[in-house]
Amino acid sequence: MELTLLAVMPGLLIWVAILLLPWRPWNTRESLDSQSAENQDLSDVTVLIPARDESETITQTLTALKEQGHGLQVILVDDQSTDNTAELAKSVELENLKIVPGTTLAEGWSGKLWALEQGRQHIKTPFLLLLDADIVLMPNLIPTLLKVVREKDLKMLSLMAHLKMESNWEKLLMPAFIFFFKLLYPFHLSNKPTSSIAAAAGGCILLEFSVLEKLGGFNCIKNALIDDCSLAKQIKQEGYNIWMGLTHSAISIRSYNSLSTIWQMVARTAYTQLGYSPLLLLVCTMLMVAAFALPITALLQTQLDIFITGIIILALQVVCYIPTLRYYSMKPVYALTLPLIGILYLLMTWSSAYHYYFGKGAVWKNRHYN
Repeated sequence: MELTLLAVMPGLLIWVAILLLPWRPWNTRESLDSQSAENQDLSDVTVLIPARDESETITQTLTALKEQGHGLQVILVDDQSTDNTAELAKSVELENLKIVPGTTLAEGWSGKLWALEQGRQHIKTPFLLLLDADIVLMPNLIPTLLKVVREKDLKMLSLMAHLKMESNWEKLLMPAFIFFFKLLYPFHLSNKPTSSIAAAAGGCILLEFSVLEKLGGFNCIKNALIDDCSLAKQIKQEGYNIWMGLTHSAISIRSYNSLSTIWQMVARTAYTQLGYSPLLLLVCTMLMVAAFALPITALLQTQLDIFITGIIILALQVVCYIPTLRYYSMKPVYALTLPLIGILYLLMTWSSAYHYYFGKGAVWKNRHYN
């Protein structure tokens, strides 16, 4: 077998495996949206929002909570914002809103988790909804989540928020961000009690408060940068049922209009996903090169068998990626860009590793984490 053909065969095997895996990580079947509801009593739920310099989004986030139901408690932790986040939050005049001034970041904690821990001390309801300050909920979503966790005996339910996909860079990279996340953390396996996989999306998480208290609050994951999946793992290890899915009903209104902003968002935790392991970084690089870079070289060859192999690999990529594009109403033609996207995400991962070893580590909200 010719060396070039041998080089592209691993890519073919990778995409055949992804397509045929029984848990179908490319599928969008795990999904949940708002259902119609009337006169919903939400006095059992507290929404906890960590907010640091969120003046651009907080008004919309809080205003949307007015459409959820009556009796809802809301705690906003103003995490030492340098803008007018707290003032804008008050101007919404949301019923049962409590604003907690955040204190200086405690040693050993990540900023978001320290803010959540401060808010946790004020919670008195059976259920807690963790909500990012840039997430807008569609009407009746919280009653829907509450109904599902009760019916399925779930202790934690999280939704992957619908990311903004308006700029050219967002359209190119954001659907793929979710696609790759589902490959790393297959929702079907995460939702399966017998599987060790545990996934969550921190933008919208409903959990039973007593379970969090049993774990010792957010102290159990206080320094985790990937706090959502870390919390899901802790809860699942206790033997509780968790569930995660996609949604159109929790919408992120944060803009990522340039490649640099998306790059920063991904690079912040990409190397963390690999456990800061050089070996895993090497393995990841080999897999990404095999899956995305080498198949492109096959399309540039004149030998028919190599060229056809490259076409088959590209076709498999398109088949796997189109369900995600269709879910977000994106044009199918974006599936042809997946090789380029894969290479870009690999470069972001290497950038994350570089900053870990030679920079100041991860940076988020003007804070540095190593």
